[in-house]
Amino acid sequence: MDGLEAVELNFSDTINDAEIFRLDAEHYKKEYLGIKRILGNHECVLLSELVVQTISTGHTPSMANEKFYGGDIKFIKTDNLRDNFIKPEFNHYLSDLGNQEIKRTQLQVNDIIVTIIGATQAIIGRATKINEEILPANINQNIALIRVDSKKIVPDYVNIYLNSFYGRNYLYYLSRQTEQVNLNCEELGRLQIPIFSNDFQIHIETLVKSAYQKLEESKKLYSEAEELLLEELGLNDFTPSNECVAVKSFSESFGMSGRLDAEYYQLKYDDIIERIKSYRGGYSTVSEVCTLNDTNFTPNDNEIYNYIELSNIGLNGEIKGCMREKGADLPTRARRKVNTGQVIVSSIEGSLQSIAIVSAEYNKALCSTGFYAINSKQINSETLLVLLKNEAMQAVLKKGCSGTILTAIGKDEFLSIPLPLIDEKVQQIIAEKISESFTLRAKSKRLLEEAKTAVERAIEQGETI
Repeated sequence: MDGLEAVELNFSDTINDAEIFRLDAEHYKKEYLGIKRILGNHECVLLSELVVQTISTGHTPSMANEKFYGGDIKFIKTDNLRDNFIKPEFNHYLSDLGNQEIKRTQLQVNDIIVTIIGATQAIIGRATKINEEILPANINQNIALIRVDSKKIVPDYVNIYLNSFYGRNYLYYLSRQTEQVNLNCEELGRLQIPIFSNDFQIHIETLVKSAYQKLEESKKLYSEAEELLLEELGLNDFTPSNECVAVKSFSESFGMSGRLDAEYYQLKYDDIIERIKSYRGGYSTVSEVCTLNDTNFTPNDNEIYNYIELSNIGLNGEIKGCMREKGADLPTRARRKVNTGQVIVSSIEGSLQSIAIVSAEYNKALCSTGFYAINSKQINSETLLVLLKNEAMQAVLKKGCSGTILTAIGKDEFLSIPLPLIDEKVQQIIAEKISESFTLRAKSKRLLEEAKTAVERAIEQGETI
């Protein structure tokens, strides 16, 4: 019995607060029962009693009907929904017609969405509040929509509670393990929400709004850095060829590149590369300008490491978190040790935008072999980041991708990519803007953490402002 957990219950205890019969052992973990006891010290209201419409899930319009897709309405799925943010790399966009098919879950400002189905428990209970910038958007069947009645409770408070230790674990308590871990909308509605004073809820709202304001300022600075780089390269009003046919001789095609895939020879790539090579400051290649760290590292089985994977990379080049595991429990692809200031670049075609600067927080962390880790003495890390994430350079990276099951850009193709030697003064301005952008993003993260900590402390010790 060593290492096993046992809880003794009366049969009457297997009927929960909503008169639902549960016999699954996971439901009665000591941790969950302890959380229920702590929440029992406060006035709590069921989530279902705090909404203006019944909690509901989205749906996926028929993929066979092309008219439902290809618009500008973001279709949010489990992979997009993270803890307190939405990862903006959408596999599908709905058309107006597709959005109309699932109109009951068209998202609005202050809606809260929660993942309710996932392969593992860690996926269940991811929650975020919807802000104006993400709209228009809709959700699929693995996500539930909560439309809080703001006359009864502050939406930001509900969202932060869902992201707290108590809210998230209460959702785990309500969930069920079948082939997947899942919650249904009725079970989600049975979430106990502790009710604190309006002043406390407004305090949480103020912290959250300040966090989002700093996040928007951070995004603005990144955009300014990107616009400066585009102007410097003459790419801000540049439109490459959309011609679908390219005629190449054998010596210009397979004889030179060894590639027979038609995509590789599209004229748009030639146009972009020609524009890069014509930069007034000159150009070079990744191999000549950058140092590539591709040495394999073997982790020690019993040592704990930070491990960065594709899902940890944010939209604007920041690392949003990592896995912490013993070496023995890490995936076999965790074989690159990275250092502060390096730029990690995804080699996988579907994730080429996943590029980030390694901050001091992640010095000596491990990353997937699906990344290239580079640094340069001629181009600072901030400029490399903005340059490689730019749409034109993304096209060049995509050109170099090959493969069948997993399409990726190989090492030789990556090292041969041309890089413009950006003017040092321009590089300095870009570095300042990106550095300040990262600082604001870190402050935003701290404010959200402060809000979450305040809610957890109020549950444990009573509310304070």
